[in-house]
Amino acid sequence: MQLAIDELGYRPNITARNLRSGRTGVIGLLLPELSLSYFAELADDVIAEAERHGLFVLLEKSGGDRNRELAVLSSPRMQLTDGLIFSPLGMSQEDAHLLPLDYPLVLLGERIFGSQVDHVTMRNVEAARAATEFLIQGGRRRIAVIGAHLEEVVGSAALRLQGYRQALETAGIPFDPALVSYTTLWHRSNGAESMRALIASGVEFDAVFGLNDALTLGAMRALQEKGARVPEIAVIGFDDIEESQYAMPSLSSVDAGRGQIAAIAVDLLIRRIDEESGSRADPQEILVDFKVVARESTSDVSATARRI
Repeated sequence: MQLAIDELGYRPNITARNLRSGRTGVIGLLLPELSLSYFAELADDVIAEAERHGLFVLLEKSGGDRNRELAVLSSPRMQLTDGLIFSPLGMSQEDAHLLPLDYPLVLLGERIFGSQVDHVTMRNVEAARAATEFLIQGGRRRIAVIGAHLEEVVGSAALRLQGYRQALETAGIPFDPALVSYTTLWHRSNGAESMRALIASGVEFDAVFGLNDALTLGAMRALQEKGARVPEIAVIGFDDIEESQYAMPSLSSVDAGRGQIAAIAVDLLIRRIDEESGSRADPQEILVDFKVVARESTSDVSATARRI
């Protein structure tokens, strides 16, 4: 049979098959942006996992704008998909009631909780605490934070700052607001600007915790411009993007489970797609694993610290 198929050059009619099944074989992925390596790598992971299940991915980006996110969620383009994986940035906890939609949806990230849809997210507090504890265990006491968001209560920045403060409190180290540098976006340029402002303020620090790797890479560049040596000033980031392995020095970071997030999100979405109407299981909230990845930027973290 396979030989006959090969000889005739037969190709399955996907459209006809999908009409019979009522499915498109396509899932949607809505991310804030792709210029940040974390989201680009997450998209790669989701696409690879979807392909493993024989699915295609329709990729959309919102720019982190609430109106754009809402427009995509209600767009006729969603009829081209069997379900959506959605990482909001513009929408917030006040929008939780808007998310139960008439198609399967899996939520990512830290902007909305308790929305009555499946939710896959990081252990932001615990992971940030572990990163800070790693620096403290190496003898660091003046740990600067790059990337906090002013007045944020729910979100990655707020949760990671919470973990940082927990680690300080447990170690008996007083929290110093002067060591926290605020920004809006989490790009390399923002990290560099924040670090330059921190240095200009005259505050002393012997380590840096960047709330994502892009910020941290920019901050590390600004440190080196001022003649500071890394890892005499120990530096650690968050997300463990591929670029971090190839920085000079290579950047220590927190692997917050990006690949696991992609695999679980795709699996949950497929389960929802497969469910028959009226037999839907309760929504799940799943927190993935993390680990601290030590590299050259903290390689002498146990040595005598230098302050800047």
